[in-house]
Amino acid sequence: MIANPSYNYIAPENYLKGEENSPIKHEYRQGDVYAMAGASNTHVVISLNIASSLRNHLRGKGCQAYISDTKVHIESLNTYYYPDVIVSCDQRDRAFDNFIRYPCLIIEVLSPSTEAFDRGDKFADYRHIETLQEYVLVSQNRMSVDCFRRNQDGQWVLYPYGQGDEIHLASIDFRCAVTDVYEDVTFELPQPQT
Repeated sequence: MIANPSYNYIAPENYLKGEENSPIKHEYRQGDVYAMAGASNTHVVISLNIASSLRNHLRGKGCQAYISDTKVHIESLNTYYYPDVIVSCDQRDRAFDNFIRYPCLIIEVLSPSTEAFDRGDKFADYRHIETLQEYVLVSQNRMSVDCFRRNQDGQWVLYPYGQGDEIHLASIDFRCAVTDVYEDVTFELPQPQT
């Protein structure tokens, strides 16, 4: 999300109607609308790798994976976000057309312009979703995946994964190698300083 708010309050129903025809996506926080920047090819490849693996894993299990064109509605905060990948196993989400309210898993691929917000305020907002069990942040600069999992006491515990590790997403009993997340991604090598 780019910090480019409109300073006039927009009602949520007007935001949703506007999104139906908008050529660009916008996120919505309590009456303010923020235009979203486009994603890099690396960001898209990582998101596609994750979504494809999850879709295959979830087939026939009553859960649905969604990609970046589906919004998450945090009803208690009057907020809508577009995560990169979402999984819902809650049948109540089947009633909605262009958003969901009851995800168990949200995945964001980090961009330099969004990383601080994704780790900070957005994560704080997502924690208001009672059904959310895991929040996963995926770097696009190096093989690094941070999985925040809600424990029995309601606390969020970090499970970091790096090259050579196997990721475990307990919310949907999914496992894959970190290298699978980064398939077909080439990281830029640091340039030597002269």
